[in-house]
Amino acid sequence: MTRIICSVAFAALTSMAAAAERPNIVFILADDLGYGDVGCYNPESKIPTPNLDKLASEGMSFTDAHSPSTVCTPTRYSVLTGRMAFRTGMRGVFTGVGGPCMIEESRLTFPQMLRNKGYATALFGKWHVGLSVLDKDGQPINRSGRGAVERIDYSRAIPDAPIHRGFDQFFGTACCPTTDWLYAFIDGDRIPVPPQGVVDKSRLPSHPYSNDCRPGFVAPDFDLEEVDLVFLEKSRKFLQQHVKENPDQPFFLFHSCQAAHLPSFPADAFKGKTKAGPHGDFIFELDYVVGQLMQTLQQLGVADNTLVFFSSDNGPEVPTVVAMRRDHQHNGARPWRGMKRDQWEGGHRVPMIARWPGHIAAGSSTDQTVCLTDLMATCAAVVGAKLPNEAAEDSCDFLPVLLGSQGDRPVRRYTLHQTISLALAIRRGPWKYLDHKGSGGNNYNSERLRPFILEEKAPEAPGQLYNLDTDPGETDNLYFKHPEIVAELKSQLEKYKQSGRSAPLRD
Repeated sequence: MTRIICSVAFAALTSMAAAAERPNIVFILADDLGYGDVGCYNPESKIPTPNLDKLASEGMSFTDAHSPSTVCTPTRYSVLTGRMAFRTGMRGVFTGVGGPCMIEESRLTFPQMLRNKGYATALFGKWHVGLSVLDKDGQPINRSGRGAVERIDYSRAIPDAPIHRGFDQFFGTACCPTTDWLYAFIDGDRIPVPPQGVVDKSRLPSHPYSNDCRPGFVAPDFDLEEVDLVFLEKSRKFLQQHVKENPDQPFFLFHSCQAAHLPSFPADAFKGKTKAGPHGDFIFELDYVVGQLMQTLQQLGVADNTLVFFSSDNGPEVPTVVAMRRDHQHNGARPWRGMKRDQWEGGHRVPMIARWPGHIAAGSSTDQTVCLTDLMATCAAVVGAKLPNEAAEDSCDFLPVLLGSQGDRPVRRYTLHQTISLALAIRRGPWKYLDHKGSGGNNYNSERLRPFILEEKAPEAPGQLYNLDTDPGETDNLYFKHPEIVAELKSQLEKYKQSGRSAPLRD
């Protein structure tokens, strides 16, 4: 249960004071990092994560936090808008120069909300919410594949880049930095150093965790093994410059990592640093990035007035889970069933840590159910921003949880989940209803996943119902044993689909 660190009355005063002082906000988002990949969440982890463990010891760990989707593009859309991505109707994820931007120009975004309250806003790293790279005729390409990249006119600006969706600064990549067809950095709304040829995969590491690198076009300044360190340096320079030049202006930094998405290409400084192979080394590098960002905040004297969030966009990737269990007896999804793309908990229950000295009790934890969509409403409460009802439709405020004043009252009565195929699920307390058969994502009849198949207790059921209190491994489908709960949850899911929102209407 959430540890109560102060009375309700004191917490209310603290909340008002927090809003008045407008803390800096840093959100660090890992890619494909599983609940079991972090030491403070998994005592059996084979990967050292000292900086994340330290962050947890200085703040609050969430044991029931969820990514909005089981894959990256919809999760990032939902974080940036506070709205579940299935409402857009888009299936799958963007690759290469896919687009257009999923976020409509008229929609209020998380960074724009903070910018409206006087914040400087910056994003460094992976975007992956779509953008319109133009061809020589000024037409958006919006396609994947090498042929689409060949059509890019690098002299033209991108009209729907992150700097057109609420960020003052952006430096990063269109999609997955070392996976997709365009291996080049975007600075603001332009690609200053265009690719000059196809990536030479023979010069890259070859191991069980390196097989997700498409043969796309690469720029001469784009080192696939150093990408996360480039993003780190950009974030550190932003912090240093902003605090020096604008010390009285609060900032929002979204640091969007490549790690630990495949291919696992740790930088030279981290190769062989763990006993868990290249992927373990890559997660160790991610942990280093977190430590360096925290160290920079400390050195600049702003750490105590900075609200830091850390989480992941979904569960661990399939080849990673399979190979890490086989090679290193490490389970990145532990203790949950499933992995990236699956509707089961391993696909979307993620590590989440929050640190805010003087407001969040050090070493605290909570079992409140929250979703990353909730960051927008929570930060709105922190800075005193009023959200309109036509924005952040699936975002709930968990600031009282951070302040220790929520007690046992649930922040969310219901929580929605979605997969890459737009399969949906809904959660109330311990009850979780999957409105479909199977995983909703991965094909468990494939050769590599067949060993992970569990016996189906209700094979004729069109959906799945689990009680996570008594069956956290989701092994016993209670669909036929509790039809009244199935009916309730299915009805509520339909209401949320039709109404366009799951968050309560705001005054």
